[in-house]
Amino acid sequence: MDPELNGNRTYTNNDIHLCYQPDYTTYTFTSDPSIVCVLLYIVLGLLSVVTICGNLLVIISIIYFKQLHTPTNYLILSLAVADLLVGVLVFPFSMVFTVTLCWYYEDLFCKVRNSFDVTLCTASILNLCCISIDRYYAVCQPLIYRNKINDGVTLLMVLVSWGLAALVGIAIVIIGLNHGKCEESCLLDALISTTLSYISYVCIPVIIMLCIYLKIFLVAQKQARSIQSTKSGATVSKMETKATKTLATVLGVFLLCWTPFFLCIVFQPLTYSVTPIVVLETLNWLAMSNSMLNPFIYAFFYSWFRSAFRMIVSGKIFRGDFANSKLH
Repeated sequence: MDPELNGNRTYTNNDIHLCYQPDYTTYTFTSDPSIVCVLLYIVLGLLSVVTICGNLLVIISIIYFKQLHTPTNYLILSLAVADLLVGVLVFPFSMVFTVTLCWYYEDLFCKVRNSFDVTLCTASILNLCCISIDRYYAVCQPLIYRNKINDGVTLLMVLVSWGLAALVGIAIVIIGLNHGKCEESCLLDALISTTLSYISYVCIPVIIMLCIYLKIFLVAQKQARSIQSTKSGATVSKMETKATKTLATVLGVFLLCWTPFFLCIVFQPLTYSVTPIVVLETLNWLAMSNSMLNPFIYAFFYSWFRSAFRMIVSGKIFRGDFANSKLH
């Protein structure tokens, strides 16, 4: 007899997970996992390790090298901390209890895991918003940039971003605990909640960021056509434009990684069919892989990050004081 789970959903053969087997009302890890399952967990484990190591390189670079002590890099540091915590807290839990399993078994562990997931995702989005504001003043208001965006303002933006993200994560746990066990409308309630969350925490901030970057692009194009000043002024303009392009790429990669998963969840009720577990898990891991990609973007665009990474990986910074080194 096919097991029936919460929400009166009956599992079919198409729902069988590569690494789990149905046991009446639960999913248990199979005692004889397939080769594909073992390879899958090896790949996911490596993904977690690469995410942790990559973001550690970014964090150590910005903290250690004084050349990187700028308001923009402090915001990048905050984003790297959020990505690092995804690798440390979310990835391991997701490997054991995937988002699909937690979808149907709303126990305390799943609520805490989802709270971490939502908190860190919200923190990433809010940090990206702060970075877009920083880029706006750097490119569109260069004369007042240093007065408007200083270390104190940057610290305030970071604290507000993490404070709001923490409140959202705590609210997820409180609402989940008060909601009780999953009943017949559980899946519908979860879909509505996800849709509203997507609109509130993703769509609105992303639309704001896209408008800001569009404004930056238009101003940068105007500046490029009108620059008739000194070589140094042109060099500064090129540096700011490059920084803006890099951070806009970070935003673009974020959208490419997260949008498929959210669109799948939002539009699933309209298809009148259940999305296969494999598809949901694949899209979920694609979304979380965003935390791994940002360090590679910085290394690709910025020569000073590449230099910093090489000095850290080679252990050079442990053989002397290179904090004031000129990174090329």
